[in-house]
Amino acid sequence: MAEYLKRGASLEAKASADSKVRDTVERILADIERRGDAAVRELSNRFDNWDRESYRLTPDEIQQCIDRLKPQDLHDIRFAQEQVRNFAQIQRDSMRDVEVETLPGVVLGHRNLPLNAAGCYVPGGKYPLLASAHMSVITAKVAGVPRVVTCAPPFKGKPAPAIVAAQAMAGADEIYCLGGIQAVAAMGLGTETIAPVDILVGPGNAFVAEAKRQLFGRVGIDLFAGPTETLVIADESVDGELCATDLLGQAEHGPDSPAVLLTTSEKLARDTMKEIERLLLVLPTAEHARAAWETYGEVILAEDDAEMVRIADDIASEHVQVMTHDPDYFLNNMTNYGALFLGPRTNVSYGDKVIGTNHTLPTRKAARYTGGLWVGKFIKTCTYQKVLTDEASTLIGEYCSRLCALEGFAGHGEQANIRVRRYGGREVPYAGAAQPTAATLAGA
Repeated sequence: MAEYLKRGASLEAKASADSKVRDTVERILADIERRGDAAVRELSNRFDNWDRESYRLTPDEIQQCIDRLKPQDLHDIRFAQEQVRNFAQIQRDSMRDVEVETLPGVVLGHRNLPLNAAGCYVPGGKYPLLASAHMSVITAKVAGVPRVVTCAPPFKGKPAPAIVAAQAMAGADEIYCLGGIQAVAAMGLGTETIAPVDILVGPGNAFVAEAKRQLFGRVGIDLFAGPTETLVIADESVDGELCATDLLGQAEHGPDSPAVLLTTSEKLARDTMKEIERLLLVLPTAEHARAAWETYGEVILAEDDAEMVRIADDIASEHVQVMTHDPDYFLNNMTNYGALFLGPRTNVSYGDKVIGTNHTLPTRKAARYTGGLWVGKFIKTCTYQKVLTDEASTLIGEYCSRLCALEGFAGHGEQANIRVRRYGGREVPYAGAAQPTAATLAGA
């Protein structure tokens, strides 16, 4: 049976925090829906101390941001975007339109249709997370979305040059320097100056995630992408320094980012906790990382790999770093995770920044029912049917008529019966209780 050497915050504490966020977001969304741009401007001033005539960046402003970056910076962004675009294109190529004759004269098919407009949120209040621009904008463009809108908050009182450059280089059609709930609401609901989108994607803080959740239904969303989560599964094949580094490397996202070590080695568990304390003395982002570790960090000691799989599937973490003797055991047996990082040579940061897989991933156990952002999130798979012959319509119609009668759907049944009469030349009674006369139909 698993033993907890360190536990994180209780479910009650998390629920209380969620309730406060939910109420705040609900109030703000209602205000933006009612007052549009005026509410957005007030919120931008209040939360980001940021105001300007238009939050949309001009082509000159975008180019100025690009020009501020070093040639090596631009080269690195291009390299990362090439990796993301390549994998997204591989995913898109795996999605095929189909059309098949399932019975003589009956043709069924589906088409993969891109959405018309996507809104991509790029977080950047604490750190200029330019990688989120690659993950959302490029993926949408590879899917074929014609209008891609991006919003990112100001960084230190102005647009973050690296984020703006990444958005532009990825192919964004409209770039806004706007953050938080107000950015998500502006894209999702629309204002006088920002046309609404069909889907909202991208990670963000708890308020951004909750705004997306509350807007779901009005627009689509990619997934519930809340505070970053990381789970390190390890055994004695690695050391405490490596595990501590991988835990704190994600805990630095913010004070509400869970970081969990799951291991079969008590020695490794205790070494990792010691290394975490050592690294927190030198890590430049220790303020956020320490708060996350102390409040949400956990260390779990399991009996064997099978128990680690069971625990990991229950946690359903966003990121799962596997450093064991046999990482493929977890690839072959785990079912609930956002993304797996297998072996000590890879890590979550590779996936976050450059390797090519998408870093927008499910959190808060959403990995039980969804994967991460990919081209398929920007595509509707829509079916169609054609019946080409009288014989086919008659065959399907007779089955349909009898099945409708089982359900008591007379109107549905008559849709089938009229075709059996017309295309099959068969006398089929009206699907209602009694055959209507011409006078009855005329009176109706």
